[in-house]
Amino acid sequence: MTEALIECLYAAPGSTLKTGDKLLDLSVDLSGNFAQDCPPISYFRIIIREAIVLRELRVARGESCPVGHLIALFGSTADGATDQPPQRGIRIATAGIIHHGGMWTGNDH
Repeated sequence: MTEALIECLYAAPGSTLKTGDKLLDLSVDLSGNFAQDCPPISYFRIIIREAIVLRELRVARGESCPVGHLIALFGSTADGATDQPPQRGIRIATAGIIHHGGMWTGNDH
């Protein structure tokens, strides 16, 4: 895997998120590694596991995101500088999901 496609965004900058809130859905296409009859595309949801404020979102729906790319900045409050380097990653859970109608892939844009 070299990148993921941002399928859905569930939070906007300034949103206060709590444990269990959805952040985004993404898809991963592994078909570049070997040929198959059916492309090995998997869908995942990123779920927040701590109380946090989304300060800045650095991806958009339908955007390809390379591995290791910083997708968002968070803080314990809504104010504060976003030009400082991140101090730590946030606590998340990842869940495998099935394709749904709100996703970028397979819908007219």
